[in-house]
Amino acid sequence: MAKTKIKTHKATAKRFHVTKNGKVKMNHQGRRHQVHLKDTKRKRGLRKAGYISEANAKNIKKLLPYS
Repeated sequence: MAKTKIKTHKATAKRFHVTKNGKVKMNHQGRRHQVHLKDTKRKRGLRKAGYISEANAKNIKKLLPYS
């Protein structure tokens, strides 16, 4: 008998991506509204993607079994 498939956690799949080297890539929070209150330097930093720490990446990868 075949094993059952593991479902991908869709909310996680929309927010994170696993790179070729196994790092978990993410976009920063805080760019949706009240952007006029944040200074330009802060907004510029939020544009760039970030990486999840190795401790948290382990849990994210469990939610994304086929990526």
